[in-house]
Amino acid sequence: MATEPSTPAAAFATGGADSTEPWSARVRTLARLGRHREALALLRHGDPSPPPHAVALPSAVISCAALSFSSGVAQIHALAAKRGLLPAADAYLLSALLTSYSRFGRLPLAHQLLDEMPLESTPHTTLRTAFNSVISGCALHALPAACFAVFRRMRAASVGFDAVTLLALVPAAPPRVVPQVHALAARAGLAAETSVANCLISTYARGGAGGAALARRVFDEMPLASRDLVSWNAVLSAHAQNGLGVDALELYRRMRGPDGGGVEPDAVTLVGVLSSCAHLGARSVGFEVERYVLERLPGFRANVQLCNALINFHARCGSLPRAQQLFDEMPRRSIVSWTALITGYGMHGHGDVAVSLFERMVSEGISPDNVAMVGLLSACSHSGMYDEGRKYFSTMESAYKLRPTLEHYACMVDLLGRAGRLREARELISSMTMPADGAIWGALLGACKIHKNVEVGEEAFKHIVELEPSNAGYYVLMSNIYTDTGQLEGVARVRAMMRDRGLKKEPGCSYVEHKGQVHLFMADDHSHPQAKRIYKLVIKLEQMVKEKLGVMESKAAQRYAEKAAAQLLIGFHSEKLAVAFGLLNTEASSEIVVIKNLRVCGDCHSFLKAVSGFTNRVFLVRDASRFHRFEGGLRMSFLFFEHQVLVVPASSLDPYLMKLRV
Repeated sequence: MATEPSTPAAAFATGGADSTEPWSARVRTLARLGRHREALALLRHGDPSPPPHAVALPSAVISCAALSFSSGVAQIHALAAKRGLLPAADAYLLSALLTSYSRFGRLPLAHQLLDEMPLESTPHTTLRTAFNSVISGCALHALPAACFAVFRRMRAASVGFDAVTLLALVPAAPPRVVPQVHALAARAGLAAETSVANCLISTYARGGAGGAALARRVFDEMPLASRDLVSWNAVLSAHAQNGLGVDALELYRRMRGPDGGGVEPDAVTLVGVLSSCAHLGARSVGFEVERYVLERLPGFRANVQLCNALINFHARCGSLPRAQQLFDEMPRRSIVSWTALITGYGMHGHGDVAVSLFERMVSEGISPDNVAMVGLLSACSHSGMYDEGRKYFSTMESAYKLRPTLEHYACMVDLLGRAGRLREARELISSMTMPADGAIWGALLGACKIHKNVEVGEEAFKHIVELEPSNAGYYVLMSNIYTDTGQLEGVARVRAMMRDRGLKKEPGCSYVEHKGQVHLFMADDHSHPQAKRIYKLVIKLEQMVKEKLGVMESKAAQRYAEKAAAQLLIGFHSEKLAVAFGLLNTEASSEIVVIKNLRVCGDCHSFLKAVSGFTNRVFLVRDASRFHRFEGGLRMSFLFFEHQVLVVPASSLDPYLMKLRV
């Protein structure tokens, strides 16, 4: 009786499944099936006649690489050289050897193999494959200088490059070199190829807002038929990740229209869009995206990144219960999931819930990172939770192995300042091991506005002017401190500084969405079709607020009357106009959500608080850094003013909103 083969590979070698297949081809088949150990066993124990040749050896090299068997690659290299297959081998064997050496970080061996190739007798395509493999290996190990050194050798040898070369070079190139590689690709007629253009877009995107503009130029120069899903995702992410939400949403609109060529968004697309919606407060677009997710991506809850983007959008756009629901439905959560919800509760003034979530996260074995700690400390600051914030900050290093950064110090200065502990805040800044930045001194300046402390405010302002001389928001804040303390000379001095430096206060704007349209209002804005009705209602509500304050407190009524009289000269603040529009056009039971680019001033707080009681309506106002809820004549979940410099300038909001407004 015949004996059974001892191994599957032996069975394959002695005529098992495909006895008619050539011996070397069987090695290749096993490798393609992912049966790498069997492929190598067959190479070692199979019939040596005929000997292994260029059909079997590339597959054997690939199997060694898949098994992380670096010495096996070297043995096959030696076998190929012994059989005379090297150095003038075909492209497949060379590519397999060079790619494997590069993957294992054995770049000297890859360079040696390249050096041994006879340039004159080796086919051009084989040379190009060899150079591309070494360039890709250098790029894989983050060796940009080596990449370009090999590329120069390639050019000197008159070996033409192709898209594969560029796909390795472009991401490895320093930012200042990328345009040069781009120009080289354009001259070779390769820049418009979809894969190369996509690579250029993604690489330019890493260069901030300026890089996003270059990425957009590459995208716009692509033929419509060449733009695939990767192209749209790359250019959209380039804008979303650099804070250019308006442009990202405009690109999304184009993608969903004729320019998209039928390309459907995927989860990567929607993450970028939702991020921009959260940044801008573009609720209607975000809700549209969520409907698309629910209809087209039924298994989206398994996609952690997409769920995180939805949670962040809802938390930042006033739908905190929906954010909590999405969080609860996630089968698996990341640190980003927890951070998004913690930050959302902090923005809404629910610091106690944020702290509870943080403790629950830690108890489930998830260690906080620096971003999570910023969200937690910010939540404590917005809710006036001094003791809790101080405790978490002081135990960052000992409990969580996190060293405080500038962002953490800014949160703590803000927390101390809100609590009236200006001296302690100043001492904290002095104790820092790193220089304080503009945000830290700005937090101290904001606290001085709350507590009308001119002396400390002037010190903070002096540092800010040195660090951020072009930020008009801080000048306005210092001017307001002088105004509140009756120091008119200081006001004049700050205004003169602004004139001399050509600085202007960023105009405030607010908007409210209604029936799928965005209604944008500027201060003293009369351009809206319902302007007459809106102003008539605001004036009526102002009178009602004045009468209520007159009954409650004569001094408050007098102060409010003086402010209202001044307002007639400078125009009504935009949030009042937005709320009035909402009252005129929405159902009595609905909540009115207003998004504003600047912080809400004290007088508008008093106005909105009182009007919510008169009308029995709920107003949710998102300003530059947080939400303020007004309900039943009360200012809910709001304990301290936010005096941070504006985050979303009106100049960024206007273009997109103006296209959608009535």
